[in-house]
Amino acid sequence: MAPWRKTEKERSGVAIYNFKGAGESQLPLQIGDVVHILESCEDWYKGYLVRHKGLEGIFPKSFIHIKEVTIEKKRNTENIVPAEIPLVQEVTTTLWEWGSIWKQLYVANKKERFRQVQSMMFDLMEWRSQLLSGTLPKDELKELKQKVTSKIDYGNKILELDLIVRDEDGNILDPDKTSVISLFHAHEEATNKITERIKEEMSKDQPDYGTYSRISSSPTYSLYVFVRNFVCRIGEDAELFMSLYDPQKHTVISENYLVRWGSKGFPKEIDMLNNLKVVFTDLGNKDLNRDKVYLICQIVRVGRMDLKDSNTKKCTQGLRRPFGVAVMDITDTIKGLWVTMKMLVGDMSQIRKDYPHLVDRTTVVARKLGFPEIIMPGDIRNDIYVTLTTGDFDKYNKTTQRNVEVIMCVCDEEGKVIPNAICLGAGDKPVSEYRSVLYYQVKQLRWMETLKVAVPIEDMQRIHLRFMFRHRSSQESKDKGEKNFAMAYVKLMKEDGTTLQDGSHELVVLKGDSKKMEDASAYLTLPSSRQHVENKGLTLSRSASSVGGLSVSARDAFSISTLVCSTKLTQNVGLLGLLKWRMKPELLQENLEKLKIVDGEEVVKFLQDTLDALFNIMMEHSHSDEYDILVFDALIYIIGLIADRKFQHFNTVLEAYIQQHFSATLAYKKLMTVLKTYLDTSSRGEQCEPILRTLKALEYVFKFIVRSRTLFSQLYEGKEQTEFEESMRRLFESINNLMKSQYKTTILLQVAALKYIPSVLQDVETVFDAKLLSQLLYEFYTCIPPVKLQKQKVQSMNEIVRSNLFKKQGKSKLPSDFKVNVYEIDTVVLISP
Repeated sequence: MAPWRKTEKERSGVAIYNFKGAGESQLPLQIGDVVHILESCEDWYKGYLVRHKGLEGIFPKSFIHIKEVTIEKKRNTENIVPAEIPLVQEVTTTLWEWGSIWKQLYVANKKERFRQVQSMMFDLMEWRSQLLSGTLPKDELKELKQKVTSKIDYGNKILELDLIVRDEDGNILDPDKTSVISLFHAHEEATNKITERIKEEMSKDQPDYGTYSRISSSPTYSLYVFVRNFVCRIGEDAELFMSLYDPQKHTVISENYLVRWGSKGFPKEIDMLNNLKVVFTDLGNKDLNRDKVYLICQIVRVGRMDLKDSNTKKCTQGLRRPFGVAVMDITDTIKGLWVTMKMLVGDMSQIRKDYPHLVDRTTVVARKLGFPEIIMPGDIRNDIYVTLTTGDFDKYNKTTQRNVEVIMCVCDEEGKVIPNAICLGAGDKPVSEYRSVLYYQVKQLRWMETLKVAVPIEDMQRIHLRFMFRHRSSQESKDKGEKNFAMAYVKLMKEDGTTLQDGSHELVVLKGDSKKMEDASAYLTLPSSRQHVENKGLTLSRSASSVGGLSVSARDAFSISTLVCSTKLTQNVGLLGLLKWRMKPELLQENLEKLKIVDGEEVVKFLQDTLDALFNIMMEHSHSDEYDILVFDALIYIIGLIADRKFQHFNTVLEAYIQQHFSATLAYKKLMTVLKTYLDTSSRGEQCEPILRTLKALEYVFKFIVRSRTLFSQLYEGKEQTEFEESMRRLFESINNLMKSQYKTTILLQVAALKYIPSVLQDVETVFDAKLLSQLLYEFYTCIPPVKLQKQKVQSMNEIVRSNLFKKQGKSKLPSDFKVNVYEIDTVVLISP
């Protein structure tokens, strides 16, 4: 046996497996035990436990993870100091201590405290890995340290452990280097902070702990997947297409993540070894609530027609052939054997900030096939997904069925191929041409291969997709002589400017001279889809359509499906007319009226562009009121749409638009004029159909008014302030006149006004005199007869009392009669059960 030697670099480690030990010379270990290593011999170490230095013995090397340390030598003694930052050491020690208590809580069946400690431990483990990643900027590292120390101190307090006294930066104070008075003050301050923290935690009504509560409160989340290995003896190169799939609806949810795997068992790009990471993002609560979600991996081998062909020199190479598929139910699963998964809350910008140790610049992003539940202003996307679905090709003069390969490319109006416009999957470089998977002698083909077409928006009008069909032979000598036997095409944009409708499209298969198939002038004059043929009353026969050596084939069929995920390209003619209103100004009135019948999902998808169009119309007709009412009604329709429960997440989008993108400095004048007109008309008992919707949208109408006035004031240094205040006063007087009205038609409007007026105060008080606003509010409530709408009045005034206006003005600055009412409301609030 080799002699024992003193270790030089391997001085400290952590047990990663339990080791029982046999005999007195062997040191028993538990997972997480920290050991100091003294000597080594072949496959064994000799050392002792850090937490129990009296226990010394030998243990296997394979059971230990070596940690980096620095050795400080003082005279004849050595001091081993871990290389990791002190806070990481503290977290490790804390987790060890809490872990022991956590087990005791489980045994004692203290479920609530058990879950609480478990949640805190999960947080600390997550933050520890972030600290160890070394990728955080200074400001984020400082913020994370504060979160960690706060969590440790809070946990120690509720578990009745020793209080740790720290300095302002969160570092543990050394009692040998700190005065008694400083220690006392630091101890007192730490106690107060922890007491406040406990009060905060107790005030929260959160019975569930852990990540689920965070996920349920977020409309957007992502799934992080780390591909560890692919073990399958193919002997040829392979393509792995990973995606999320809903088995109940038979629908792929996400883009493919493509990994190219080499024949030798490694990724084609060796640099990606142990770094194959992807984030499936844009997922929402609807996706989270699906009954089942699978992670699927489709495997395509690239090589010979048949793996059994031994004479590789004569075989056609580079053929994409189906090999297999792997499926994992991830509805409730977090970790798999070869793939690690983790749910991340937030969109990409948020998870890059919160999880820098997992998601870095090399992490691939696979987007959802569809939109996230909210689309913020400035989020631009222009992706078109094309799925090759089915094909049915006649064998004609051949004795056996063809081995059909589909070759797809993106072409301009002259038939020239647009380079690098096709993406096979996230993480892969764009290509100019795509070749489908090959099925051997199958008549009715079913590919279900999805590609992404990415081209500039300005080129959409002039491009089309071209599909070539070619028979492939397994023998290279025969394959070289094969030519394209048919083709199909489809334009991505219609003549009216809208994009191709989402869904399935049965394309017309064209046959003829293979050279003519590359001539755009020959095939673009022929129909592209069977629907197009039917709409023109034609029949699919050989003589029906024949131009330039190409003819329609009635015996062949080919289908694709498309999905447009674009924040700039719409499939709705009415919405397109509004967004492009300058092209046909004579249809502006008609397009504004049509907006109300456009599908709500299409409107919120193009929310920023639609609002920009409305306010541009208003501003470019600033000297005329021709379109003011139509624009105002369209704005009310959009606000009402977002108030709908279906689109409630877009409230934040509308807020962001108003604060960051809205720029119509003169809009406030026109908005106030139309609103006053509606109020005055209703006050006279006359019919005003939009008034109820307008009152419901009052909060955001005033947000637009206030923001517009603020921008105008900043631009012109407070000009026309007196005129604005006078207009605002007259507007509130019109509201008060509505409240005084005795017409039966105004009862419902008065109830709506009482409900929604309090919501405008926070914005109005920023641009309007607070005392005058208080006076107008007083008049608003007192102009209603005392016996009328009492319940609604009290509820409304209760909201006023809670407003910032009331807190800032104080009861002393309000009119005396209003003060009495306010005190009465306080009483009602206090005694209500």
